[in-house]
Amino acid sequence: MPDTVRNMLPAVPRSWPFEEAAKLIPRLAASGRDSALFETGYGPSGLPHIGTFGEVARTSWVRHAFTVLTGRPSRLIAFSDDMDGLRKVPDNVPNKDMLAEFLGRPLTRIPDPFGTHESFGAHNNARLRSFLDGFGFDYEFASATEYYTSGRFDAALRRVLERHDEIVAVVLPTLGAERQATYSPFLPVHPRSGIVMQVRIERTDPDAGTIAWRDPDDGAWFETPVTGGACKLQWKADWAMRWHALGVDYEMSGKDLIDSVRLSGRICRILGSEPPVGFTYELFLDERAQKISKSRGNGLSVEEWLRYAPPESLAQFMFAAPQRAKRLYFDVIPRATDEYLANAEKARVQPADEAMTNPAWHIHAGAVPDSAHSPLSFAMLLNLASVVNADSADILWGFIRRYNPHATPRAMPFLAGLVGYALAYYRDFVRPAKRFRAPDETERAALEDLAATLAPLDAGTPAEDIQNAIYAVGKRHPFPELRAWFGCLYQVLLGQPDGPRFGQFVALYGIAETVALIRTSLARPADAA
Repeated sequence: MPDTVRNMLPAVPRSWPFEEAAKLIPRLAASGRDSALFETGYGPSGLPHIGTFGEVARTSWVRHAFTVLTGRPSRLIAFSDDMDGLRKVPDNVPNKDMLAEFLGRPLTRIPDPFGTHESFGAHNNARLRSFLDGFGFDYEFASATEYYTSGRFDAALRRVLERHDEIVAVVLPTLGAERQATYSPFLPVHPRSGIVMQVRIERTDPDAGTIAWRDPDDGAWFETPVTGGACKLQWKADWAMRWHALGVDYEMSGKDLIDSVRLSGRICRILGSEPPVGFTYELFLDERAQKISKSRGNGLSVEEWLRYAPPESLAQFMFAAPQRAKRLYFDVIPRATDEYLANAEKARVQPADEAMTNPAWHIHAGAVPDSAHSPLSFAMLLNLASVVNADSADILWGFIRRYNPHATPRAMPFLAGLVGYALAYYRDFVRPAKRFRAPDETERAALEDLAATLAPLDAGTPAEDIQNAIYAVGKRHPFPELRAWFGCLYQVLLGQPDGPRFGQFVALYGIAETVALIRTSLARPADAA
């Protein structure tokens, strides 16, 4: 953020939502308006996905930061481009043959393949609203169909018509030769077929508010008003028109839309408005570091994430470093969960100015609930499940209550949820990947030393004392570094490449049980490891 912007405020906490919110201060000062309008967009040809969550969540965090900084009111519009023509039949819907008959028609004029709503667009809009409501987002839903057909966009559409040639001149250099030959920002809706037409516009009449064009199949001549839902705009012009018509102050977009944002901004200025403040976030990568594609299905869905971890963990993942490309796959879930737990714990004791830089503070709009607490990390629960081959929550709770007598599902509901998530994650990911290895001579000697060191300790020995004893054993043996010693513990005893703080694991699992685990591992035949 430029120093000139920062100096307009008494203090801007150094976290990215506040940095973004501060950019709105000079914009509102220049416009003379007192409130800010935030927007997120949704293409309802598909169902809401993890990117939808990320964009709305991140925008909501900036919006809350704006309120904290300024005390001014704001609104968030979730805008659905449901008047867009259906370009292809999605893979994840029923009645595909029926949908294929309606290609090219606006989504709100296509029957619902699920049979639950008046149109395909209405069905997906309902899914969007249910999706956003389920996460408790504060927003106003907006439908392109309603805005176009009700006349709310009429003045802006006539403005586009008045500036038609200027807009075309800006857009044409970005298109190939074939598209240049027919480009117009206006897409008339065919009065007979109902298809959103992409045709050459033969004549524009700003005074009458109409465009003229020919049917490419039979040459029929049509003169179509640009208002009242008889036309829609090509999406980059549509985006710019929406910013102009609604007075949007802030909108995020992915790195793949950088050129589109720039072009829509130029169109917005041609219409006479300043484009909104923007924020470019990086795209997600799959487990092979390849760009996630909805058509390839190589990503991770919200439903899949929430099968294995709480929604707060997904919010934590979205909050961290939004301008850095990150892998979005199942193996990031445990770390995101524990990062959230650590941040929530920290936020409860931080001074107010420090808390405002904490992701948990933003995730919970400044009020981290007391219930967001667990005495055990997600990684620790996974390791416990792994060692005891847990197939039920009761098995884990037996160990948990011995470690912490006050821990019960009722007293610690967040922990209870984590137990269920850990069981699911262990069953689907940890157990199939367990690979034990035999210890080498140095490791065998160290493990025998560890068993002998732990055996006389009292069952209630604090985790920190156990951890110190483990360190001491590692230092007594010729490991190149202590990391190698802990790698031995994880790989030989747990059958996995890494794990939690081992002293706490021993305190949770039990000292006698850990000694037995070590001796069982040492007795395991090398070819069975």
